Order: sequence, then structure tokens, then C-alpha cells
Amino acid sequence: MTTEIAGIPVPDSALATEATELVRDATDDLLYHHSRRVFLFGSLQGRRLGLHADPELLYVGAMFHDLGLTEKYRGETQRFELDGADEARRFLESHGVPETSVRKVWEGIALHTTPEVPWRLEPEVALVTAGVETDVLGIGRDELAEADLAAVVAAHPRPGFKRRILAAFADGFRHRPASTFGTVNADVLEHDDPAFHHLDFVEVILGNSWPE
Repeated sequence: MTTEIAGIPVPDSALATEATELVRDATDDLLYHHSRRVFLFGSLQGRRLGLHADPELLYVGAMFHDLGLTEKYRGETQRFELDGADEARRFLESHGVPETSVRKVWEGIALHTTPEVPWRLEPEVALVTAGVETDVLGIGRDELAEADLAAVVAAHPRPGFKRRILAAFADGFRHRPASTFGTVNADVLEHDDPAFHHLDFVEVILGNSWPE
């Protein structure tokens, strides 16, 4: 029987079930519940805005979006968003999912910390960002019904979430600080590590090898 939370059916296909198991195995409760909330909040924002995503693709995008923060899937140099996106691609391709669908999931994960751009793309891309923005930043939270918010949080609690997710971010890319250049992730490291100084875009331009 399909589970519904806040009126949103949670995908329970073989693909979605395997995605859930992969994420559950790789993450702790913090990232698991966050990822499920991202799917639910993204779906609720889509319903509010009239954006219709393929639920299975949106689910995989939401569930994999923070895999790059985990010890099992984090890389050494590239942005953590790309770690999750690349793993989603491998997962979906191994299940014979068409390239057009794979691309939507990949972009939804890769761009989920990039302001504005995802909203110009397909719903499967935009609504991963919508879910992240609602759960992490509170953007669009006040546009959702209190009963729906309560139902989602009851199913997937968020005790101490703000501090815990910031710690998870820092743990996920503290070892690859250069990957935060030009991203919001640099803000996390600046708060986490007083010795960290973000790479300055202006200094890169002024200090490169061109004479003028």
C-alpha cells in the first residue's frame, strides 16, 4: 500500500525502493529524513505552483541530493553536489532509465545549491531546489499549509536540524575547501573554520598571469 504524507504519495516502485535502501545504508537519520522532506516539500511546492514532475524522478533526485556529504560517496576534489549527481546517474543508468530522464535528475542534484537557475529548467530540476529551499532556508515555508508542514515533520522529524545540517555540510567538504569556490558552501566553512578564507573572485582576476 502506497504511503501518503500531507496528501503526497511516496513512490514505492522497485526503483524508488532500491534508491531508499541505498540512501538509508549510506546516511544517518539526519540526511535520510532531510532527503525525504525535500521530496515532500518539493512536491507540495510543485502542487502549489502548478509544476508537475515525474514523482519517481523527483524522489531519486531528492534522496540522492546530499549523498556527496556522506563518507561513502564523498569525493576528494569536486563539489559535493556533483558526487550525488554522478552517483544518481550511475544508479539510474544501471536500471535502464532513459538519458533524458537521467539528465533531469543529474541537473536537479548538481544545481540544488545554485540560486535561480533550477527554476528555469524542468520541474524535476526545479522542485529538488524548492524542497531544499523550504527545508534548509525556510523559503516558501509560509506558503504551505500548517497542517501539511506538521504532517511532513511528524513523519520525518527535524530535531536540532539547523545546527546539525550545518555540521554535516562542513564535514562533507572541509577536506576539499577549493571545491567551495563561487558557492554558498564557502559560507559554511567560513563559520566552521576561522582559518579558512574563501578564494576571492576579484583577486583571481587581478592576480592571474595576464599582464592587463
